[in-house]
Amino acid sequence: MKEITQIIREYEKSKVKGLKTALATVVKVDGSAYRRPGARMLVTEDGTLTGAISGGCLEGDALRKAQSVIFQQKSMVVTYDTTDEDDQKFGVGLGCNGIIQVLIEPIAYEDSLNPIELLKIAVQDRSMAVLITVFSLLNPRAPQIGTKILYKESKSFGEENFPLSSLLNVIRDEIYQSFENQINKVKDSDDYFIFYECIKAPVHLILVGAGNDTIPLTKMASLLGWQLTLADGRKNQATTERFPSANRIVVSPADELVEKLDFDSDTVVVLMTHNFEYEAIVLKYLVKKDVPYIGILGPKKKSEKLFERLINEGIAFNRSHIYGPLGLDIGAEGPEEIALSALAEIKAVLSNKDPQFLKDKKGPIHEG
Repeated sequence: MKEITQIIREYEKSKVKGLKTALATVVKVDGSAYRRPGARMLVTEDGTLTGAISGGCLEGDALRKAQSVIFQQKSMVVTYDTTDEDDQKFGVGLGCNGIIQVLIEPIAYEDSLNPIELLKIAVQDRSMAVLITVFSLLNPRAPQIGTKILYKESKSFGEENFPLSSLLNVIRDEIYQSFENQINKVKDSDDYFIFYECIKAPVHLILVGAGNDTIPLTKMASLLGWQLTLADGRKNQATTERFPSANRIVVSPADELVEKLDFDSDTVVVLMTHNFEYEAIVLKYLVKKDVPYIGILGPKKKSEKLFERLINEGIAFNRSHIYGPLGLDIGAEGPEEIALSALAEIKAVLSNKDPQFLKDKKGPIHEG
């Protein structure tokens, strides 16, 4: 999501400057690669790059091809095959072992539903969207159908009267149910593929606590592109001067706080006030919300006392969603390392992953 917002920002700047642009999108990967389908890079005619389609290996070659696309105003698919041990013949030296297909499309500012305008619609609120991109590998240098349709909240945006459009709806509905990208080869259609991309809202982190030790966590969350709501009962602590990356700051008594907050399926909460009574009251109302992750800073004894308070008050709660003490066991010391530990745990929980060393993982790093 952060990459998309950065691309949109640069697109708007380029539009004002009158610079022509092209969008490079990874649409298919076979084998291993640094980035997965959906990775993007905006290229301007003066050579400015925003986003990335690899770890830095493909960008130089993709820049040259994107500038050709800008000049000819004709889209293409570029294939990078690194399964050959002699991948230096590409001049990129990937060190991977996969085949990466990159669609490069010229961006027409006069088209109000060009690929980036569709991305703008996709991220304008926190509801999920499905973006449809059609490409051919049989004729990769021929003009591509490209990024044409966005589905969002039962509405469609873009051009629906193009070849293969009648095949989209069934799989689109599957994406909404699975929340996973799909790439499907279209039968009997000259080797066309359809990339169904699920664009979800960024993680919404509600951080309850405005002490000095929460500042590193807010900075790291911002670096990840997460949306941040900062909440506390102390108005002299919860300020934009102290927390400039916060999207929203809520100052409230504990018993009124939860009702002032917004929740959805991608919202997580971390309690870091160092005030047991404040957190006990907040937690009482918080457990009534469907929150996939609630993290509590402090020793296990503190969390057990909070649970005991809930039980004594007859409040039912799902303990499996509460992580107290919060964080992965990485030997964290100090606010910065604790923030790293907490954010890593949140990411693992939301991705439904069991944290482990990647060297011990069986099979490829990326699944699917």
